[in-house]
Amino acid sequence: MEWNIGTIARKRAVFTPDKTAIIFEDQPVTYRTINELTNQAAHFLQNLGIKKGDRIAVDLLNCPEFVYLYLAAAKLGLIFVPLNFRLVGPELEYQLDNCQARLLAFHDAFTLTIDAIRSRVPVEPDKFLFIKSLVPGAPDRPDWATGWDQAMSDRPVDEPTPDAPIDMNDPLAIIYTSGVTGRPKGAVVSHQQTFFKNFQIMLYSGLHPEDVYLAQLPLFHSGGLFISLTPALCAGMVTIMRQGFDPDRFAADIETYRATVVFALTTMWKFILESGKLDQVDTGSVRRVIGGGERTPVAMIEELAKRGIHMQQGFGQTENSAMMMLPREDIRRKQGSVGLPGFFTEIWIAGPDGRPLPAGEVGEIVARGPTVMSGYWNMPDKTAEAIVDGVLRTGDLGYVDEDGYFYVVDRAKSMYRSGGENVYPAEVEKALTEHPGIQNVVIMGVPDEKWGETGKAFVVPQPGQAPTLEDIHAFLEGKVARFKYPSRLELIDEMPMTASGKIRRSALMGR
Repeated sequence: MEWNIGTIARKRAVFTPDKTAIIFEDQPVTYRTINELTNQAAHFLQNLGIKKGDRIAVDLLNCPEFVYLYLAAAKLGLIFVPLNFRLVGPELEYQLDNCQARLLAFHDAFTLTIDAIRSRVPVEPDKFLFIKSLVPGAPDRPDWATGWDQAMSDRPVDEPTPDAPIDMNDPLAIIYTSGVTGRPKGAVVSHQQTFFKNFQIMLYSGLHPEDVYLAQLPLFHSGGLFISLTPALCAGMVTIMRQGFDPDRFAADIETYRATVVFALTTMWKFILESGKLDQVDTGSVRRVIGGGERTPVAMIEELAKRGIHMQQGFGQTENSAMMMLPREDIRRKQGSVGLPGFFTEIWIAGPDGRPLPAGEVGEIVARGPTVMSGYWNMPDKTAEAIVDGVLRTGDLGYVDEDGYFYVVDRAKSMYRSGGENVYPAEVEKALTEHPGIQNVVIMGVPDEKWGETGKAFVVPQPGQAPTLEDIHAFLEGKVARFKYPSRLELIDEMPMTASGKIRRSALMGR
């Protein structure tokens, strides 16, 4: 079917042109404006010779320009690649090279990082797009980049015509998620999969045009882009957008804008509760709260409930966003559950042979349906491991109760979540193997009051060496993003090993 996600902007500009779509840093943007600026961005991209199937990447904080480029790519059949703005040079270089991006849009705050790698990435010299942020003291536009205002100047606002028809099964975006091998993988999401995610979220939350959606997740996350922004635009809601997350301002925005639907991860709620601001605002407008994304203490759920915030936990991955959500009426009755499978997702607990296990037995959570990713970009072997006969193997362990509600027990993979960010230890371990004072290293996720989980490094030092946590952080500078740094360190004499010569991680648990 010839259809695409960019149609959302065009249809909204017809049905609700003068309605506010986004309020960015207290400045309203209408649906008409979104469509017109999306079209201008599309004409700019076409003028550069960028064609259907080409990749365009963005290294941006939350901002309206992110939205325009995302929807412009969709209208032209381009593949949109949102990059984690917390990544450092080598990480960005790998992802840009992996997807062979032709264009990179970036915020001024990241100019120095981009400048250091621009000669080594496939982005063409005339395709660096500079966008001003609200970051104080950020650099001015460098002479090697085109400014946003210059790029959009005199571009027509009429609908662009793609150079080739766009099919619903065509790729819409590549969202990078690290892998246990330490090499990031690009999850490919199609237009069709994104529409089904839209419908699933709208059914989960009962979204309607009168809603005001407050979500401060970064848009480079599948949660920010596919669970928050896209469904909100599709439903014709008002979305409150900030450049970044601030707990006091988040709480204040609930009252200021009379938010009706609120989405925040567990770590974000922790900061909001600690700020005390939630006790100073009226939360009576809120009718739906989507949250979780990591282990959520029962005490936190109860503290939020005292303030009229009834958080519905859910479960999903970059490879299949919003697979499950706990119905609001079951928050107390089924505490600890991540809910029921979505309307467009089939989920079960699989045993070693892939067959469904009975209630109460722990196995791997697997899923299939029209919301599952197409695969990993240019990684057929990894795709074949993750999707077997159309079934996504999540790598997470769980069980289902007799009522059909799902519970996550542990991760079969070593990945942990720190402050809502996925951290794959293998990536950091690989970097630390080059440390002159380290003979061997294992990093594991451990509970942390502030971040939910944090990394603990078990290090076998070289003879006569005793690296400190500060040494490790200094060594990792510029190699991996700071949120991936381990915050705890234990020096050990030797690694526990299995008979086959593999590290026995289970022996390190609980230390």
